[in-house]
Amino acid sequence: MKKNDVTEIAFKNSKFLESPEARTLRISSEYLEPLARLNEWKVNNTVLFLGSSKADPEDKDSPLTKYYWEAEELAYNLAKWAIKLKPKGKNFVICTGGGPGIMEAANRGASRAEGKSVGMNISLPEEQFLNPYISPELSFIFHYFFMRKFWLIYKAKAVVAFPGGYGTLDEVFEILTLVQTNKISKDHLVILLYGEEYWRKIISFEAFLKYKTISPEDIKLFHYCSSPKETFSFLKERLIEFL
Repeated sequence: MKKNDVTEIAFKNSKFLESPEARTLRISSEYLEPLARLNEWKVNNTVLFLGSSKADPEDKDSPLTKYYWEAEELAYNLAKWAIKLKPKGKNFVICTGGGPGIMEAANRGASRAEGKSVGMNISLPEEQFLNPYISPELSFIFHYFFMRKFWLIYKAKAVVAFPGGYGTLDEVFEILTLVQTNKISKDHLVILLYGEEYWRKIISFEAFLKYKTISPEDIKLFHYCSSPKETFSFLKERLIEFL
């Protein structure tokens, strides 16, 4: 047998698995492996936190710092409340994109409440490191953005979008589009834009209405909120309907 003959079992052949021909296998793996692990740990549903990775809890001069601590407090209150719910499995588990900033804050709050939390990170050329507050057994790293997005929203019963940049806006508008087109039922998902002052400055939804690029009912797909107490109260009332 020649030295360069392929003798590796196909599913152990790393060269093949990393090739264009095996792309469908890699995509399938990013669906099946998280599915198996979430089922193993009985994660029924989640509350998804979105927001800037640039929020630094130590930067007193940043306008994002207050949002870091408010995300931490909200996640703490939600996780502490959800732990006491009795249905089988884990409900309203805090879920984030797994990185720093607002994502870290939400995982941190859940950890302070001694609850499990999910982190769904993405491999990037400029490495985005996993924050240390994610439950290790519920820590995921994706290669494909679209598979990461699928898992971020698939089990979510609520989305809380804190101030953020392009990535946050991308996720918010994709989720709003899925609900607008009824790919996700508006009765099965709560969408909150946290920090009303920020969101009204960044996006004029009223301008969409003026130019008739959205319908009047589309502006009712989300709610604004601006304090952990207000948001927690609103979410408790809505989430309990999903049990």
